[in-house]
Amino acid sequence: MRLTQYAAGGGCACKVPPGELERVLGTVAPATGEDLLVGVENGDDAAVVRLDGERAVVMTADFFTPVVDSAYDWGRIAAVNALSDVYAMGGEPLVAVNLLAWPRDKVPFELAAEVLRGGADVARLAGCHLAGGHSIDDPEPKYGLAVTGTADPARLLRNDAGRAGVPLTLTKPLGLGVLNNRHKTTGEVFDDAVEVMTTLNGPASRAALDAGAVCATDVTGFGLLGHLYKLVRASGVGAVVDASAVPYLEAARASYDAGYVPGGSRRNLDWVRSHVASSVSEDELVLLADAQTSGGLLVAGEVPGYPVIGELVPAGEAAITVR
Repeated sequence: MRLTQYAAGGGCACKVPPGELERVLGTVAPATGEDLLVGVENGDDAAVVRLDGERAVVMTADFFTPVVDSAYDWGRIAAVNALSDVYAMGGEPLVAVNLLAWPRDKVPFELAAEVLRGGADVARLAGCHLAGGHSIDDPEPKYGLAVTGTADPARLLRNDAGRAGVPLTLTKPLGLGVLNNRHKTTGEVFDDAVEVMTTLNGPASRAALDAGAVCATDVTGFGLLGHLYKLVRASGVGAVVDASAVPYLEAARASYDAGYVPGGSRRNLDWVRSHVASSVSEDELVLLADAQTSGGLLVAGEVPGYPVIGELVPAGEAAITVR
């Protein structure tokens, strides 16, 4: 069955637009407390609560509609994406529970077992316990995880800790949004995109910590430009992006030229446009804002083995300069 046909959106491209989300969150009083090290204030990737001087708990939840037609691969992608939030904070996942919504009158419930098997295989690979969860009958299929991890409170990766003069490293190529949109439309399978989306960010996170990084985020539904904007805004700095240094999946540009662009990618660019100074084309900006699913880490710092795509600079008139 083509699971992607049972949902209006797909993957992280179905996230609530960032501008709308921030307006709603702005009406809710944020939680506070001496041991709440990371809350909602800067839109970071997960919440972090200090237990003592050496231990902190990292907590997140992430789920979405099918991004590929394979139930097993969808389960793997959703699980890797959920675990990524813990890695983006410099933590290690400890235990997770399943979050499953299923249209039982449209899609055989037995197929959900393949989704759950994919999630379980990823959790096992990550060394994370997966125990139970919650399921509901829903018009659209959705799957993900609520994850609890651990971290050293003195060695976190936060999105508000960026410093001018530090390079920017991206650990996975872009183009997932346009390729997933093409897959949903045509049924074509892009094995390299599935490979990227099912690659855990754990090794990249540990490499970033070993390199002395203190600032990072993961690149998902708000695109590279959207997540970078949140990072520089929280850190009080600016950024310069070298568009020619940003890696893309092989078929991404051809798919974009053929018109396979998620609506979420254009909404991402609309949100950040007034904060971006650019000497590149509109098409290049849309690709830089492409809504990624289970993307890589964006690290303030040079991480061996991964491409440097720009640098953080002192805050200026534009939050981000693309050249």
